[in-house]
Amino acid sequence: MNTQPIGVLDSGVGGLTVIKAMLAELPDEDFIYFGDTAHLPYGNKTPAQLITYAGDIMKFFSTFPVKAVVVACGTHSSVTLQHIIKDYSIPLLGVVKAAARSAVAVTSNKRLGVLATQATVMSGTFTREIKTLQPGCTVMEVACPKFVPLVEAGKLDDSDTRQAVHEYVSPLIEQGIDTLVLGCTHYPFLGPVIKEFIGPQVKLVDPSYETVEELRQVLHSKNLTRGNNPHSQRHFYVSGSQESFFTVGKLLVGDVIQRVEQVCLD
Repeated sequence: MNTQPIGVLDSGVGGLTVIKAMLAELPDEDFIYFGDTAHLPYGNKTPAQLITYAGDIMKFFSTFPVKAVVVACGTHSSVTLQHIIKDYSIPLLGVVKAAARSAVAVTSNKRLGVLATQATVMSGTFTREIKTLQPGCTVMEVACPKFVPLVEAGKLDDSDTRQAVHEYVSPLIEQGIDTLVLGCTHYPFLGPVIKEFIGPQVKLVDPSYETVEELRQVLHSKNLTRGNNPHSQRHFYVSGSQESFFTVGKLLVGDVIQRVEQVCLD
């Protein structure tokens, strides 16, 4: 049994989609969540900036310390994880490989769309991971700069949201995709609107549960599981405003968020 918490990081509230999966699948585990809200949005940041942010957050996690880290951010998983993973002795898991596995498993016509941030699209990581698993796939990635600000503002279903979904998803539908990957952990909060737009003929891939399943396997294989824990500890930290994170976070995951603390990493 290992009683250390698990670290979960994201640029803001997006990683709460992974938290929802962890609450359902790993309810005994304690976790420390860090939302780097001072640097939102991540999509327009350079790789050097992102690597610096990730290093600062990992340094913060080491003060607890955590036993594993879920990089619950499509941008960090695509751009920075490959550069920092060898620097740490604890397991670091991203969401890209999980998304790729899920997408390849459900596609029928091997035409896949990926919605992601600009930095993620520029990295080409989703296309590489999918084609590694299934070389015959055609992968079309679309940058969605409007999505993260909408989710961070709690605008999950209004006219601006629907207009943005139409703008980003229409070209992919026209290209005949049968599978659509939500390549940023913010995006599943827009899932109902996206699903309504794409209809039943296109499968929607949220990598959260596959990522948590991989986490479960890693914890078990390394004897890091927590064991029975009826009083799980869940702590939330942000680098920017705690008020906005608290308000939107409660909207997204409810009373699991009791308190949010601000931490300056700069």
